[in-house]
Amino acid sequence: MSSSNKPTQQELLAEISRLNEELKMRDQLVQQLSQELFRLVKGNTGLIPTPELSEHQQVQMKALREQLQDVEQQVKFYQEQITERDGEVYQLRQSVQELTDRSRMLEQVVQELPGVYRQKFSERLQEVMEKVEALQRENRQLHAELQSVSYRLAQKSRRPSGLDLPSFQGGQPGAGVDFPNFKNA
Repeated sequence: MSSSNKPTQQELLAEISRLNEELKMRDQLVQQLSQELFRLVKGNTGLIPTPELSEHQQVQMKALREQLQDVEQQVKFYQEQITERDGEVYQLRQSVQELTDRSRMLEQVVQELPGVYRQKFSERLQEVMEKVEALQRENRQLHAELQSVSYRLAQKSRRPSGLDLPSFQGGQPGAGVDFPNFKNA
C-alpha cells in the first residue's frame, strides 16, 4: 500500500471526532425515542386495551402499533450502526496508536543518525590513521636504512681501495689526464 493511500494522523483524528459526534447524536435520538416509547406505552393508561374498544380506537391502536414497530426498527438500525461505528472507531484508534508508535520510532532513529554516522566515521578514520602511522614508521625505518647505506658508501669511498684511480685537478690543461679534443674530428 502506498503512503498516498494511507490517511494521515490528523485525518484519522478528524474522522474519529466526526464519528464520536455522530454517535452522540444517535445516542440522543435513541434516548429520545426510548423516552417517547416509554411515555406512549407506560405513561398513557388510555392505551391499555379494554374489552369495549370502538372501531376508531382500534384504528388508533393499529396505527400506534405500526409506529411502535417503526420506532423499534429504527432503534435496532441505530444500534447496529452504533455497533458498526464502535468497531470502526476501535480500528481507527488502533491505527492511530500504531502510527503514533511508528512516528516516535522514526523520530528516535532520525535523532540517533548523527551519532551513528560520527561513530562509523570515527571507526573508519581510526583505521586510516593506523595505516598512516604504520606507513610513517616504515618510512622512518627506510630513511634510517638509506642513511646507513649512504654512510657506509661514503666511508668505503674515502678509504683507499687499492685501485689507482686518476685524480682530476680543477680543470687545468695539461695537468693530470689529457682528454682528446673531439671538436676537430
